[in-house]
Amino acid sequence: MKLFQIFLLSLLLLILIFPLSGCWSSEEIEEMGLIIGTALDLEKEGIDEDQEGRFPKRDMFTITNQLVTAETTDSGTKEGTTQHQAYKNITETGDALLPALRKMILRIDKRAFGEHSKVIVIGEDLARHYNLNQVLDFFKREQEMRPSALIVIAKENARKTLETNEPTVIPAIQLVEMTQGQERTTKILLPMSITRFEGHLQSGTSFLLQSVKPAKGERILSGAAIIDGKTKRLRGFLDDTETEGVAWLTGEGKGGLVRSFDEYTGQPIIYEIISMESKIKPNVKGGAISFEVKVESEGRIGEHWDVSGEPFDNKFLKKAERMTEKEVEYLIKSALAKAQEEYQMDVFGFGNKLRIEHPKLWKKVKEDWDQTFSEVPVNFDVKINIKEFGTSG
Repeated sequence: MKLFQIFLLSLLLLILIFPLSGCWSSEEIEEMGLIIGTALDLEKEGIDEDQEGRFPKRDMFTITNQLVTAETTDSGTKEGTTQHQAYKNITETGDALLPALRKMILRIDKRAFGEHSKVIVIGEDLARHYNLNQVLDFFKREQEMRPSALIVIAKENARKTLETNEPTVIPAIQLVEMTQGQERTTKILLPMSITRFEGHLQSGTSFLLQSVKPAKGERILSGAAIIDGKTKRLRGFLDDTETEGVAWLTGEGKGGLVRSFDEYTGQPIIYEIISMESKIKPNVKGGAISFEVKVESEGRIGEHWDVSGEPFDNKFLKKAERMTEKEVEYLIKSALAKAQEEYQMDVFGFGNKLRIEHPKLWKKVKEDWDQTFSEVPVNFDVKINIKEFGTSG
């Protein structure tokens, strides 16, 4: 909970410093609610009750702000008091986000303050039906909003990802901490801030966002959301296996495991990644485009169940490398098949490599690159090198 501790420390400093500066009194800071997370969902078609009879029916949007206040940070700290949740969720609905936010003023006694916002969760239905430039327009304009806030896509309902039955857990903080796990698994994408997200949208190329799903008061990081570079909308999802394949193809993985099985004994061999690198090379012959991908990784044996042979024997190590290479090849093939055959979208950055090395050709194909990419051959070579054995032996 390192991030949570940092957050509480910054909150304490905010309370201590600002009264000394003369900007706010201590009474005023206690009247503030710090927004630490926001969930956006699409509701059914309707009419804002304030505008009934004046405007036609249109889709309604639900915005949920997760707040930390003086009361929530003090909850359960006094002896004999009932322990309450460490956060407070406020939900409002409107035909645009800012009017819905203003309606919250009628229901809460706190001045909502957005400079400490950590994450924006966008619901699946909203992301599928609306251009994400429209969805995030308010947040890009709002001066209080930090451009470093993360963006994730929720499978199903976004609001539920900010709920929990554990009184000491702040879901928005926990979700941000969960996205920091790239050094332990290739199933988590690099965090996407508002700034990076806007850059991807402006580029016109398709890309991936971390996806999360609610599960009985918990949050589970679950694969990746595919964002269409042309429509700026959600097209679909990659599962965990396909997301791992993306990490290997792009070389963006920082750590993790590869589980394979001995071809004779059927026992598992666990390879732990120390480093990985991917080099993507476009080839153009007579106007035909293809790609060569060379993937290399160094790692260690993290766990193995084969007791029939000597684990430090060179023959065993070569076998373990070969089994791991086969599994990585499977992961890459899974990701490529989903992107090229089902969605026909380049979410790996192949087009950018082509743009750099063959700019003239890129100008000819960039308008319909996703469709072109779906038919482009991609050949790859995987090389695994086991350098360590852990502390065993």
